[in-house]
Amino acid sequence: MSIARIYTGGCQCGAVRYRAEGVLEDPHLCHCRMCQKAAGNYFLPLANAARDSFSVTRGEPGWFRSSEHVRRGFCRDCGTPLFYDMPGERFINIVLGSLDDPEDVRPHAQSGVESRMFWFAQIARLPEKETDVAGQAGREHHLAILESNRQHPDYDTDHWPPED
Repeated sequence: MSIARIYTGGCQCGAVRYRAEGVLEDPHLCHCRMCQKAAGNYFLPLANAARDSFSVTRGEPGWFRSSEHVRRGFCRDCGTPLFYDMPGERFINIVLGSLDDPEDVRPHAQSGVESRMFWFAQIARLPEKETDVAGQAGREHHLAILESNRQHPDYDTDHWPPED
């Protein structure tokens, strides 16, 4: 269950940042086909933030009206999905993976299950592995990615990208 606090988040490149105060309500996974397409994934994790305690703190998201009733906010620079918005409602949905600490909000329900992948019940049985950095080539590749990483850190910054 979400607790009352300050939640911050943003896109991968840091061009768009946001802040929500209070409780993130109705944390859920939406499996509907429209959310699948918007996320480029098998589902979209969402939670409601009260509109009166929500603000964009950096940049301006792009918006795509995916239906007559819904618009979806995203970063125009890196494409990160950020918001599911029904203008006129008292809340805006935040895409949970865009939170600085996404583990803070655990989904309690699923919606759009008619479009859920039938094989999801098998996920826990799939083989698992951590990021492979074994051997010199693996370490060099991992270090090259770390050294060229352009991903915004999981906290607010005064300036982004960092000044050289």
